[in-house]
Amino acid sequence: MVKQSENLKVQTLEKPVDLDAEFRQSNIHEVLDKLDRELIGLKPVKTRIHEIAALLLVDRVRNQLGLSAGAPSLHMCFTGNPGTGKTTVASRMSEILHRLGYVREGHLVSVTRDDLVGQYIGHTAPKTKEVIKRAMGGVLFIDEAYYLYKPENERDYGAESIEILLQTMENNRDDLVVILAGYKDRMDKFFQSNPGMRSRIAHHVDFPDYGADELVAIAKLMLAAQNYRFSSDGEKAFVEYIQLRMTQEYFANARSVRNALDRARLRQANRLFTGRKKSLTSIDLMTIEAEDIRASRVFVEGKKDTDTTRSNT
Repeated sequence: MVKQSENLKVQTLEKPVDLDAEFRQSNIHEVLDKLDRELIGLKPVKTRIHEIAALLLVDRVRNQLGLSAGAPSLHMCFTGNPGTGKTTVASRMSEILHRLGYVREGHLVSVTRDDLVGQYIGHTAPKTKEVIKRAMGGVLFIDEAYYLYKPENERDYGAESIEILLQTMENNRDDLVVILAGYKDRMDKFFQSNPGMRSRIAHHVDFPDYGADELVAIAKLMLAAQNYRFSSDGEKAFVEYIQLRMTQEYFANARSVRNALDRARLRQANRLFTGRKKSLTSIDLMTIEAEDIRASRVFVEGKKDTDTTRSNT
């Protein structure tokens, strides 16, 4: 009888597993493909997300064969400058986790300090617990998470929120994944001050800034999604715009691109409305021209900087 049991165990261990079939069945390839379509560049980030997806897929297959190693820690930290795609990747990560059965619903709840921390005694715990309740079964994305901790303010209640989050991340890790996000240097200081939080984060993903060519490609994708396009001269003007804007304060990668396009659309609409041409074609209504870009104050400020440099040399 013992020998039969051992033979059965050996047969189970030697039973082949078709990982490709499991991959197709989970449909996570649809999410990974969507991520590739949505985000230009970010190769290191995409590689890391593929690696995490592979780890989760293999872990699920291991569980099916009785090779459980315990529930994996899935809490993450996304670091990088604004507009580098952290929220988009978090959303796709929630879909992957749901399709592989690691979270029940796969929704994303995105919050900041103001959603978690109260302004008076007894206010923080209910706020934090309510957010956690909404996020259960999915992913809780905390942007600029380092603002939760303000040691210089003795009356700050952020520490209370952190304590509740730590307990939840440990006790409910099979039903909630927490992703912390923010600037890398500030997140490093946050973890130094909160070692308990660092110990619960399994995956650290750094999001690099976009290059100028990538930002232009992002702009074209954004325009196409709204049935707009650059003219040839318009695209050249936008290339110049990006090169100037990247050197100025408060540049936020794709977020700054989106804001620039919104303003260009306003200028285009005003140009068409005030123009002499009374009959407009679809091409007219779709096209962003160079003048719609060059009217930006970025060009004026860029010229001032150039003139100042020349006068000092």
